Amino acid sequence: MRNLSVTHAPDAVFRALADPTRRAVLDLLRRGQQPAGQIASAFPVSRPAISKHLRLLRRARLVQEHRVGRHRYYRLDPEPLRSVDQWLDDYRVFWSGKLASLKSFLESPTPSSVSHRKPSRQHKENLE
Repeated sequence: MRNLSVTHAPDAVFRALADPTRRAVLDLLRRGQQPAGQIASAFPVSRPAISKHLRLLRRARLVQEHRVGRHRYYRLDPEPLRSVDQWLDDYRVFWSGKLASLKSFLESPTPSSVSHRKPSRQHKENLE
């Protein structure tokens, strides 16, 4: 386990996605580019707090910023989410296989359930 290579980019994305406010900012930006002030007004926290969230999202490259005069505009950049999706894909395959095995197990009769059945009346008569 120690020799597994770990890339920095997915870690930064996971850290950014760990916070519910940052996820909400990303959801807001799915609607399109928005100025920082409009983003901040959508949340019950201070503008400096939203600025910190935006800075962390920018460092994780989940948002892009551009300035027009004194205004900052942000837009979603979904590309870093591909690394998260690729990481999750291995788990989708794993769980899909496990759930298929569980379904098969639950739907098949087991030897123990067959052997513990009460004998039918006809079977009892045949035994006597």
